[in-house]
Amino acid sequence: MNESNTAISAPLRLRLAAAAYDLLPLLGMWFVAAVLALAVTGGALDTHTLAGKLLVQGFALALSAAYFVASWSRGGQTIGMRAWRLRVVAADGNRVSWPRAIARFFVALVSLAALGAGFWWALVDAQGRTWHDMAARTRVMRLPKA
Repeated sequence: MNESNTAISAPLRLRLAAAAYDLLPLLGMWFVAAVLALAVTGGALDTHTLAGKLLVQGFALALSAAYFVASWSRGGQTIGMRAWRLRVVAADGNRVSWPRAIARFFVALVSLAALGAGFWWALVDAQGRTWHDMAARTRVMRLPKA
């Protein structure tokens, strides 16, 4: 699936638009995370305690990671990326491996935690890469129209 000859690097604005689209399935998954936490606690989940908050957040993180890692490693696209014809590929243009997708996800969390600095880095990088692209040796490409 080497598409390096037919695709160009995706601009940050399209990557952010795809991320906005991806919030929709993520919201659904986060609701599922709360339901799972309720099921695990037998309906006695208290989200006002640290343990209750961590349980819900742990499930939400696990489901979010599963969504992104599976999307990137299976077809290179999340739902939001499909809408904008974007695909994550390895630096050599091939499919992203599971380990790279996992690394990409967790470095993306660091990018967000740093007030988005890892994403904004794409504006100054000559190849338009974010911190998570550099760490996982991936790039996001804009696919040509069909």
